[in-house]
Amino acid sequence: MKAAQEFVEVYLYRDVVDFRKSIDGLAIIVAEGLKQDAFSGALFVFCARTRDKVKALYWDKSGYALWYKRLEEEKFVWPRKAEEMSVPISGEQLRLLLDGINIWSMRAHRSLSYKNPG
Repeated sequence: MKAAQEFVEVYLYRDVVDFRKSIDGLAIIVAEGLKQDAFSGALFVFCARTRDKVKALYWDKSGYALWYKRLEEEKFVWPRKAEEMSVPISGEQLRLLLDGINIWSMRAHRSLSYKNPG
C-alpha cells in the first residue's frame, strides 16, 4: 500500500462493516452508501464490528487494491455513527489511527504567526 501520507483524500466509513465483504462489496458501499466515486483514487477505510480489524480500499489506476490489518489485543478508536456516513481525515491522521492513537482526543498546538518588526 502507498504510504498513508500519499493519499490526497482519506475517508473513514463510520458504520461497522461485515468483514466477509471484499473489493466488490466495499466498492458498492463507497458508491451507494457514501455517494463517492470508488475510482477516484481516494482511500476508503472500513472497520469491523469488533473494532480489531480494518480494511482499506482504493483504485490505483489499473485495479482495486485492498489492504487489511488485524490487531491481536487492542481495538481501533473509531468515530461514532452519525448522520454523515464518512469522516474525511488526512493521511497523517490515518497513520496515527493505525498506530493506535485516538485522533479525536488529540490536541494540536495553536498556530502562531509572527512578522519581523519594521
